[in-house]
Amino acid sequence: MAIDDELLNRVTWKIPNALALVGSRAGDERNAMTTSWITQLSMEPVLVGIGVDNSAVTHRLITAGRSFTVNLWDADDTKVFVKFSKPATDEGSTLNGRAVRAATTGAPVFEEAIAWVDCEVRHELDLGSHTLFVGEVVDAAINDDDARPASMHDTRMKYGGVKRH
Repeated sequence: MAIDDELLNRVTWKIPNALALVGSRAGDERNAMTTSWITQLSMEPVLVGIGVDNSAVTHRLITAGRSFTVNLWDADDTKVFVKFSKPATDEGSTLNGRAVRAATTGAPVFEEAIAWVDCEVRHELDLGSHTLFVGEVVDAAINDDDARPASMHDTRMKYGGVKRH
């Protein structure tokens, strides 16, 4: 039985998803992108998985650089996610005007992130339109333990379901 595309979109959009900026780097090229497909996958070792569109700049950089960061953002400051829905402008110490520094792996970490993890890629799985990158956490920090991390429900953004053409 075929499922109506609109119904499938509405159902998948109800899945609770964190909203974060994923930082990536290969050589001198850096980027950050908004993502909502993030989850912890293992405790020993601590593994985090992210789903990245195969056509995204971030996909290319993670594949080449073998690392990524996940930067959690304050739920009261979600406008940042719109700015990172397209490739970022790298201005040396900033991406799209937001201060960054190199994490242990060299991938960018945002100074404004309420918390972040730095991951080395251990596995990647091609899942069709997206790749699941599995990274082992090699560094992490909390900058604001009291802030609530943003989720898709804090915005009017929608991502998932059936690919829209």
